[in-house]
Amino acid sequence: MRKMTKKEALRDFRENILPHLREVYESDGRVDVIARRLAWNDYTDSLHADGLITLHQCETWTNPW
Repeated sequence: MRKMTKKEALRDFRENILPHLREVYESDGRVDVIARRLAWNDYTDSLHADGLITLHQCETWTNPW
């Protein structure tokens, strides 16, 4: 199975996770960097658990937030 690239993961995160974060944590218009960082870490952990990225990718991808 082909592993996701970081570019693909970022696109998926922005399309599927970020809108919910904005609704829940950023309804006041202020960016919640902590919520975004935690969500990104949880997201990459889940990608690894599902076999979509390698452990090396999970451990070395920098957090974009």
